[in-house]
Formats: sequence, structure tokens, C-alpha cells
Amino acid sequence: MWFSWRPPGERGQGVGWPDVAGDTALTIKVPEADPLVRAGFPAHVTVLYPFLHESRIDGRVHHELRALFRSYDAFDLTFAEFARYPGVLYLAPRPAGPIRALTRELTGRWPEAVPYRGLFGEGLDPHLTVANHEGPETWERAYDALETECASALPVTSRIAAVHLIVRDGDRWRDRTAYPLGGVGEVGEAGEVGEQGGGGVRAGVTPGCPPGPRTG
Repeated sequence: MWFSWRPPGERGQGVGWPDVAGDTALTIKVPEADPLVRAGFPAHVTVLYPFLHESRIDGRVHHELRALFRSYDAFDLTFAEFARYPGVLYLAPRPAGPIRALTRELTGRWPEAVPYRGLFGEGLDPHLTVANHEGPETWERAYDALETECASALPVTSRIAAVHLIVRDGDRWRDRTAYPLGGVGEVGEAGEVGEQGGGGVRAGVTPGCPPGPRTG
């Protein structure tokens, strides 16, 4: 079966699910991989989608999330190889264990937050989507070419120092809060992390892979 599933912030064809106004998600930003992404959204790895509806995220929930994420140390992720789901090209993060541990603890604390609404059973492996715009007749050939084009840009390494809460607002996702890992940095009103931590140390345009178009 071909499908082009759409994690938060992504647009694509094929089988997906409706984003609902007020949906939230917890994601990891990977700005170092932005030049590789062709699907019109910032590079990220989803920790949990959907999380609680925005109306349920009050001061108590923020406090619990802050404490939960501070109990985990910041970590490094390396993206060294491409992988695929039908219709989707992605980068596999290594190690995936820290992301899985965060997802497991979040769903243990809030069991009603079922990953991907249960569409994929227990969920999907951690991944960073590069492209999901090709149809069933073209995706294999197109992604072969894209892998060749971007191979020299790998590996990409990112220091992960925060998890970001994003909210579905009308037809788009917006940042709400950043939760530092391991007590790194401070959380600002708009969700920025202070000088000691962020979504990773931002690098310049990745050599060997021209930036893709930003369509969303």
C-alpha cells in the first residue's frame, strides 16, 4: 500500500489524518537538517503526536512536562542514512533510544495520548521526514535521485537540548513552549530556549545538498 502520512506540520498526498484545531504535539527541532528537507516544513523528529488538546494544557500540565523533560539529559542525534516508508523519504536518527524513552514516559503519564491516533498500531519509529510529496508512480525514482543528490551532506549531527510543544492554530502549526532537557537554558514566553540550549547548535547550509523549496 502506498501512503504519504503527514506528521505534525507536514503536508502531503495519500492516506493521512485530519489535524484538529487545538491539537498539540511534542517535537524535537533539527535545524542542521533543514537544507535537506523538501516537504515545506522545518526539520524535526516527532516525540508524540497528538498530545493533549490545547484546552487541557494548564499550569499543572506545563509543570509536569517541565519536570519530566528536565529529568532527561541533553543528547546528540546523528542522521547518517536515508530510509523509506511507501511514499516517504526520511532520515533515521541514531541513537533512537532517547526519543523512544521520552515517548514511552509521556504515553505512560498520559495514556489517552495515543501516538498517531493509533493509525500505526504502537506508533512509528523515530524519523525525520525529508520528502513526502511524490505519488505511487514516481516516488521510488524521485527519492533515488534525492538520496544521490544529498548523500554527501550526511552525516548530520545535532545536539538536542529541548523538546518543543506546538499547537495547531487554524491551518498551521505554531510554537508554544520549549522545555529544556536536563535543566539546560531557560524557557521564554514565546518558547525560546536561552543561550545554553535549543533545538541543536545551528549550522550553516549543509554542503553538498542545495536547499529545497519552502512551500508550507
